Amino acid sequence: MNDITDIYEFNEAKHIVVSGDIHGNFTQLVFKACVSKRLTDTLIIVAGDCGFGFQKPGYFDNQYMRCSTKLAKYNNWIVFVRGNHDNPAYFDGEQVNYERWKAIPDYSILKACGHTILCVGGAVTLERTWRESSKYHHFRPVNPLQPDLYWPEENPVYDEAKLDSISEICKIDTVVTHTAPSFCEPKTKRSLADWTAEDPLLPADVVKERQVMDDLHNWLIAHNHLLKQWFYGHFHQPWHSEIDGIKYNMLDCLELRERI
Repeated sequence: MNDITDIYEFNEAKHIVVSGDIHGNFTQLVFKACVSKRLTDTLIIVAGDCGFGFQKPGYFDNQYMRCSTKLAKYNNWIVFVRGNHDNPAYFDGEQVNYERWKAIPDYSILKACGHTILCVGGAVTLERTWRESSKYHHFRPVNPLQPDLYWPEENPVYDEAKLDSISEICKIDTVVTHTAPSFCEPKTKRSLADWTAEDPLLPADVVKERQVMDDLHNWLIAHNHLLKQWFYGHFHQPWHSEIDGIKYNMLDCLELRERI
């Protein structure tokens, strides 16, 4: 590990596949990847909204134990990127750190199949006022891993110091985030207006969310990184297009798409 940037290497992987949001459907993801799709020797990256945080910590350990045998049989690994519907406390590189199942910090680097992948999580929850007002939400949790519905530190963060550190050690050719640059689809979020009356700061915060991704994109281009593909989830619909030589992939829930 680098002092600033976490680097994870998957030297045995022969394929890279990115999944859209899974919202806690861990066993369904493993079944789809290993049994339905018969993927082998594959690094699977979940592009946020994994579902870490809505259950007690032991629940997620049990989910791994249920899935680990199948992952080992097919020689697959799963890496989880932080979504807005995830407790950031799980994404410290330590809380979920099994051989075949890892929740990684923002600005982590994955190396597999000759590719170098930058992972940055976070987004804005549209229904955050409803979640904050729920009796199940803990504003000052005694245990940072206790179950909850909403985590205020959900937003993506633009961290130029970490980007500078990354440039010193590698060139990025692939990005996996939860949300997307503003020039990618969707250009508007259909249900945004439904929540604006209760949350007047929401439209500006959503613009800031996408601006962070714009800043990330612009920095990588300005510093001559070899960016070829970008994957994201969050919006629960598929879209795939090439813009200025970069292939952008918006993934539907549990949609699996290979990095080629």
